[in-house]
Amino acid sequence: MNDLYLFSIDLEDVRFQMEDGRRFAERVPANTRRYLAWLKARGFRCTFFAAGDVAEAYPSLIREILDEGHEIGCHTSRHVPLDRQTPEKFRADLESNVEALRRAGAKDIRGFRAPIFSLVEKTAWAYGILRELGFAYSSSVLPAKNPFYGWPGFGPDPKIMDGIWELPMTVARFGPYVVPPAGGVYFRVLPRPFVMRAAAKARGQGRPLLGYCHPYDIDTAQERFMHPDINDSRFYNFLMYYNRKSVFPRLEAVLKKGFKIVPYAEFVKTLVIPSS
Repeated sequence: MNDLYLFSIDLEDVRFQMEDGRRFAERVPANTRRYLAWLKARGFRCTFFAAGDVAEAYPSLIREILDEGHEIGCHTSRHVPLDRQTPEKFRADLESNVEALRRAGAKDIRGFRAPIFSLVEKTAWAYGILRELGFAYSSSVLPAKNPFYGWPGFGPDPKIMDGIWELPMTVARFGPYVVPPAGGVYFRVLPRPFVMRAAAKARGQGRPLLGYCHPYDIDTAQERFMHPDINDSRFYNFLMYYNRKSVFPRLEAVLKKGFKIVPYAEFVKTLVIPSS
């Protein structure tokens, strides 16, 4: 377990979350294929948490991911954070997400990731709905304080929540902050030595390294615009574009330390339900 890298892709198109966003260039298919080529060249499979609107817009892309042997999970239909949904709306949203993915060819959909890690203590009602809809696991918790969403009391280890395994993000202390060093903008912005030390610490603790990227995280040619869900912050928007060229070299550095990428569902099969 301690050499596993649960690398994942949050497969979303930020244009779909913006008013008139489709006036910007389509980037998701090309960037996703860059990840697919990188993974194939290294013989690894991972998990893609796909939004329903992406499956509707690019069904052939979903099939390409499946044909390469990767796992497909859900990321909601329209990338709406859980605290902006009622339980009834979330159930309908998730059913729509599953249906869109199935139409694109996905069959055994076992995993879920909440947008922006918005599964927090007050939205924990989501676990019951995930269980009722046949999911096995979620990876939706950032177990730390965060400017957007976080569940600092959750803890670092996988645990069963209302019948669902929750796989929280790997976090590490950076000065006064606790951050997910292997995830998205943090993976790009934090000093590389810190990221590598955090990966080594997770392994030393007998835990897998959990991380994620988006199609835009490697896109050095993307047009400049204000990204959604960052409170219109110019600083956060600067970080959204910062150091995108570093992602593949940093991924390579993690692999050189002996980490192996596996789909989340494979890891979940190794987990043992704690005795009561």
